[in-house]
Amino acid sequence: MASSSGNELSKGEGAQAGETERWASLLGGGAMVLMGLSQRSLRGVLMAVAGGGLVYQGVTKQSTIQQAQEAIGISKSIKVEKTVTINKPADELYRFWHDFENLPRFMKHLKSVTVQNDKRSHWIANAPLDSSVEWDADILEDRENEFISWASVEGADVENSGFIRFKKAPGDRGTEVKVVLEYSPPGGAIASVFAKLFGEEPEQQIGDDLRRFKMLMEAGEIATTEGQPKGG
Repeated sequence: MASSSGNELSKGEGAQAGETERWASLLGGGAMVLMGLSQRSLRGVLMAVAGGGLVYQGVTKQSTIQQAQEAIGISKSIKVEKTVTINKPADELYRFWHDFENLPRFMKHLKSVTVQNDKRSHWIANAPLDSSVEWDADILEDRENEFISWASVEGADVENSGFIRFKKAPGDRGTEVKVVLEYSPPGGAIASVFAKLFGEEPEQQIGDDLRRFKMLMEAGEIATTEGQPKGG
């Protein structure tokens, strides 16, 4: 009996230790982790997990990121998640997207993106009344041909963060591209008002952007009646 109880206790301790180790791995990283947790947002999750050096493992597992978000309490900002399958290899898609200056070619709301160095880039987007909003963003984690995460820096007109994942699609059908973005409405604006900043709902906007990305990568141009220039 003592041996059986001892085995059960050992299993219980082992399971508890495993759970503790999993969370320690997910949320390890010292000061950056604490800063990330204080953000209470997707940006905070990305910073926290990047601080532990395990952002790729954390955010590419849906259950893990959901648990992390629940643990710290996601804020009431706008969060969008979209996935598209593109009949091209991951390395080709990664290289094109990683050059952020390519993004305005299929993201209609973007005026320009200027890469400043291997980490930081400057973004300018359309806004109502022929105005624009600007921000700088930093790459938080970069896994070649697999994963990129980023977040706007302090003082951005529109605080935002997100990641893109490139994963081989089943059945040799190309690459599954998953994008998760989060926007924080400026000045405490309610989401329904902020959603009109770019002329359409963020979820529809990202979905349309990914469809144009798919067309551009598969066909070399974007077929549209709206006068979108060819990808060449």
